[in-house]
Amino acid sequence: TVYNSDDSPRKKVEDLIHLAELCIELLQQDSEHYREAFQQYNDLLIEHEEIFWSLFAVDMEHVIDQQPIESWDSFPLFQLLNDYLRTHESLSNGRFHQQLRDTFAPLVVRYVDLMESCIAQSIHKGFEKENWKPKARGCATSEDILWKLDALQCFIRDLHWPDEIFGEHLEKRLKQMASDMIEACAKRVWRHFETWIKKGGLIGGTSSDYLLPSECCVMINVILDCKVQALKLCALHSGDLHQYHTRIDEYLEKILSDMSKALIQKLLSVLDSILKKLSRYDEGSFFAQILSLTKPINEDGQAYVSCVNANLEQLRQKISDEIFTLTIFEEWYRQQTHFIFMWLGERTEISLHSYQLACLMLIVKKTHGSFELQGVQEKDLNSQLYNSIMQRLHFEETANAVK
Repeated sequence: TVYNSDDSPRKKVEDLIHLAELCIELLQQDSEHYREAFQQYNDLLIEHEEIFWSLFAVDMEHVIDQQPIESWDSFPLFQLLNDYLRTHESLSNGRFHQQLRDTFAPLVVRYVDLMESCIAQSIHKGFEKENWKPKARGCATSEDILWKLDALQCFIRDLHWPDEIFGEHLEKRLKQMASDMIEACAKRVWRHFETWIKKGGLIGGTSSDYLLPSECCVMINVILDCKVQALKLCALHSGDLHQYHTRIDEYLEKILSDMSKALIQKLLSVLDSILKKLSRYDEGSFFAQILSLTKPINEDGQAYVSCVNANLEQLRQKISDEIFTLTIFEEWYRQQTHFIFMWLGERTEISLHSYQLACLMLIVKKTHGSFELQGVQEKDLNSQLYNSIMQRLHFEETANAVK
């Protein structure tokens, strides 16, 4: 035996690894010196090597059996021996190589099982205490989860498992695991997003002081990063390349779409509250004359423009994907224009109050310029609805001037 029976399991593995290095070195020297001389007796030389390793296997099996159930100290031994054997023209897939494979296969399966449980716990516990501060491309929990998934796949890949069938099984399991874990991560993020999107501003709600919480932007970044990482973590290198990646990619795309819709809906609710305030100035309204006594100028319009500019800047600065951000801007502007168009359409039979006109003119002109600065294309800015709105406002402006 190569170790003291009183040594710790880790020390026994370390000694065995050292012995394996010496054995490999010795056999390589033997091969260099005797291979050519004993060319006619190649089978005998191969048998000699197999017998040599069978003696080593006795110690190997004994040491591995003594390892704690959750100890992975023996994996470097497998990597050392497997890297030597898989490139050996005679010993590759030989008796000892198969014994090595059969000895370590249960350890690999157990290790993958443990890591799967560990990552699942990271998702559960991590998001419970996540503070949603930006870290790298996402948040602390998402970075930890994606790193663990990648590290596990790299570790298993670096084993260069000698059995092709079991190797493909491992790869499929890891890709499926990555897909499941990323989906679980996305579900948690979406639930938190739904809660946080309701926050913001001094009093929250739909007031014009609403500012999209930066935490929501971090959550969007987490999903965007998961989408990028999924291509590497979920796509198979053999067989059906997109078996697991397509499903998770479609799921993440749906989450991003839902986030975008919820975000835009929240921002539009601010406009809706402004338009409801302006409705109180409708011609013939009981409140119109009373409210006019305060001689407002365009305060509600200014408040909304400030809200739009603050949220445009928040999204531009805090979301990592420019294309995704621009898509939000385009849809937000389109729906904002539709909101105003419909509001004016409900008032075709009455003239606008001067305060309504002043606020709407400011909102339409200023936000047009703000969205243009953020990259929204001219064809989207100057839509048919926008032109109809401006035509109506100019008409009302002329009518007010001659009163």
